Amino acid sequence: MTPLAADVIGLIGSAIFLAAFAYANLAKQLNKVWFNLANLLGAILLLISLSVTFNLAAFVLEAAWGAIALVGLILAIRAKLRTPRP
Repeated sequence: MTPLAADVIGLIGSAIFLAAFAYANLAKQLNKVWFNLANLLGAILLLISLSVTFNLAAFVLEAAWGAIALVGLILAIRAKLRTPRP
């Protein structure tokens, strides 16, 4: 992968993070599935970009962010499956 492609992928991941953060602050009711999915996708894209231009601090941050988002996504899906629908 070229450095330019890695930068574009990383920028898309950053945009997804920013959109999720804005959504979390503006939504009347947070959809935890979509919020955690967006954070997981953003972390994955940034980790891909870091595979070209590695930075240990950024890698640790994104790996932790992705792990937290994955756990949150699993919990949100489980909660949604347990909630009876009208």
